[in-house]
Amino acid sequence: MWLQFLTFLRVCGLTLVFAQLVDDSKKDEEFQENPIFTQPHRIVPNPPKPAGDIYLVASFDTDGLEGWVISEATKDDTDDTKYEGMWAVEESSDQKVPGNKGLVLKSQAKHHAIATYLQKPFTFKDRPLIVQYEVYFQDGLQCGGAYLKLLSEDDQLDLRKFFDKTPYTIMFGPDKCGEDYKLHFIFRHRDPVTVVRPDNSFEILIDERSVSKGSLLQDMTPSVNPPKEIEDPNHQKPEDWDDRPRIPDPESVKPNDWDEDAPHNIPEPTAKKPDNWLDEEPEYIPDPEAKKPSDWDIEMDGEWEEPKIPNPLCKTAGCGTWKPPMIPNPNYKGKWKAPMIANPNYKGLWTPRKIPNPTYFEDTNPFQMTSVSAIGLELWSLTANIMFDNFIISSDEEAVKQWVKDTWAQIKPIYDADEPGLIMQLILAADKHQWLWGLYVFTVALPVVLFVSFFWPNKRFGPIDDYYYKKTDEVQLNDEEKLIVEKRLQQPGNPSHDQQDNEGRSNEMNKESVWREMKTDLKMPSQAQGGGEPDLGQIPVEETLRYRKSKPE
Repeated sequence: MWLQFLTFLRVCGLTLVFAQLVDDSKKDEEFQENPIFTQPHRIVPNPPKPAGDIYLVASFDTDGLEGWVISEATKDDTDDTKYEGMWAVEESSDQKVPGNKGLVLKSQAKHHAIATYLQKPFTFKDRPLIVQYEVYFQDGLQCGGAYLKLLSEDDQLDLRKFFDKTPYTIMFGPDKCGEDYKLHFIFRHRDPVTVVRPDNSFEILIDERSVSKGSLLQDMTPSVNPPKEIEDPNHQKPEDWDDRPRIPDPESVKPNDWDEDAPHNIPEPTAKKPDNWLDEEPEYIPDPEAKKPSDWDIEMDGEWEEPKIPNPLCKTAGCGTWKPPMIPNPNYKGKWKAPMIANPNYKGLWTPRKIPNPTYFEDTNPFQMTSVSAIGLELWSLTANIMFDNFIISSDEEAVKQWVKDTWAQIKPIYDADEPGLIMQLILAADKHQWLWGLYVFTVALPVVLFVSFFWPNKRFGPIDDYYYKKTDEVQLNDEEKLIVEKRLQQPGNPSHDQQDNEGRSNEMNKESVWREMKTDLKMPSQAQGGGEPDLGQIPVEETLRYRKSKPE
């Protein structure tokens, strides 16, 4: 069963490798057939404007920054510009798709802000909201964000003053710093007492693959609707409430020989100061090659002193006051503590009582958010050259899918063609983590060994040994019989011995001859009287051999 399972895994692995090779060949065919690839100097045309219920389309191939507003917001209580980061419309740095331009965040470790109005405000009623855009981290991403804000509709909204506190309805997109990676999806909920669909569901996709989906009512943190009950803020824990599950044993007493003041380490009592120890020499001396800088100002910098360096005379044995090395104190016990026992007065963990939530409300349709009239990128990034492209906001899912086919789907095969295949990925991973080579060898060798052992169990690596006979019913000599065979072979009068000398027969044939003689001896009736031994002459040869009653020489 295990062999079949491992063989199945191996076949699956080979199938996966073959499928990857086929997929790579298909990518090569797509690379050759796509006109963008066969004509590397061709300018990529601006994709057709999508039809349907469209609120925003932004492709920077021909329009540049038309319609986009770079923020001029200033820092609090100053006239200094808060957003000093630069934006540019340019092609990707790798030049893989000539003519394909995008909006690029150019400055490193700077604040950036840019925004644009929608063609018309989006109102959350009975149509879904679909937002899609592309992000390309040309230099990787160490620390920074690439998230998009859907700005709330407001008569006072001025994109020139767009900043971090400008009200937004939804914010989503990637955000990474070090090992902390997040994919934000945040929406601002309107208290009714005071990708989103009318059925209150949402879904987020990366490269057309769903990575998160759920319900606005059930899968958000904090939840849209507050709890019906809350803890009573006026309920205090009683003074006699004991919530300690274990306490120090009150009847335990510190032993009389327990010395809490004993040091953790003590000087080694057998250590002796080396004979060549230099007591009068300092461990550090002024650097004889150091010189006071020419611009040294005593009034500003103080009295100049040479920097210290290790005393070269101390390298042989040591200098200064000699101290014996420290060793762990065998009598050290540390601070005495009474052993812990179960608390007889333990009442459990105290929690305040529940009361009805005075601010409770229930919003059964959180999809009805504040209308959106603009989008904005308000970002800080330690990494520059983050490229944004092909924004679209619509309520028509088919229109967005067609836009993706006309834009991202046309470019993706170019970058996929440069990605390593499965085998190369395994090799690169093993170069980075050397222990993977052992795993690869084990994964390949183990199924082969099991396969051979299963289908050819009699194939041995060497002569037949005792281990082999333990696994079979074949008769073999015991130790006493082997000794008899060897002695008879060494006798000069033995016919087998003479035949070996005269005819040069092999030792194996001689052993076979003696073995036949022993089988004949074992067939003879036993002459022992009253010994309770079986009559070997009355026992079949096979049983006689198994009985193994050896006769003395």
